[in-house]
Amino acid sequence: MDLRNLITLTTGVALLTCVLAVVGVHSYATGRAQRQALVDRLTATGRIPAPGRRRHFLTLDRRLRRTKPGRKLELRLQATGLDITPGEFFAAMLATVAGLWLVGQATLAPFFGPIAGLLGIWAALQFLNWQRQKRIERFINQLPELARILANATQAGLALRTAIGMAAEELEAPAGEELSKVANQLAVGASMDDALGELADRLPSRELVVLVTTLVLSNRAGGQVVGALRNLTETLEERKETRREVRTQLSQVSMTSYAVPVLGVGSLFLMNGVKDGALERMTGSPAGQFAVIIAFGLYAVGFVLIRRLSRIDV
Repeated sequence: MDLRNLITLTTGVALLTCVLAVVGVHSYATGRAQRQALVDRLTATGRIPAPGRRRHFLTLDRRLRRTKPGRKLELRLQATGLDITPGEFFAAMLATVAGLWLVGQATLAPFFGPIAGLLGIWAALQFLNWQRQKRIERFINQLPELARILANATQAGLALRTAIGMAAEELEAPAGEELSKVANQLAVGASMDDALGELADRLPSRELVVLVTTLVLSNRAGGQVVGALRNLTETLEERKETRREVRTQLSQVSMTSYAVPVLGVGSLFLMNGVKDGALERMTGSPAGQFAVIIAFGLYAVGFVLIRRLSRIDV
């Protein structure tokens, strides 16, 4: 009788141990999946770097993110969609400046080394602006389709959060990526106003501001957003065609603005090629250095004026 009780007790303990082991494995797997989902959401929102590529200059990156210019640089990089950290961009910019400094000093004259370095900084910032503007233009072209998807989803009775997640899955980049960031921010507890506000800050444009304002006001007041989104879709389609026509008409003027400084720099190489050492002798005196600075300043003013005069806000 005692042996039977011992066998029963041993069997019960073994079964209980198996059950606890299964429960433990299930809890571990669930926790691991939840952690990975949280990491994916934070990665999409830009709060932690995306895995898959080894990051460089981590110490420089951490120090840059603590400063106000570093945080601004991080926002600009996020707006471009480039897979690069502020530390990596800053290091690449320093390498470019050093390279241009040495090339300008070796090929033209020692005086042109610092000028070439400043041109490297300007070129790096212009590259960021060009990448961000290109991404903004692509996003603006997707806004009519985005407004149409949101209108259809809300008309079907879906909540605005669900509609944004659906649009993120259906649209291609950059709209799909940006909306995924918004959906992930909403999933981790951010408010609709903050998530959409950060989207408008990353990709500033009048069209997006109008769409964000419409969604925020509808979410606050709880009103019917379908009619407003339908009208907004038609307006965005018209603005899209107008922007394309304006950009086509001003393409020649834009090329002229870039041709002016290129001709100025090309004339320096031509002058130095015709008579070797001419630039070094010219910049050997304060008067020659002053004349070169004035010339570069005039080229810069001409570039800015042409860009400003050819800018048409639609």
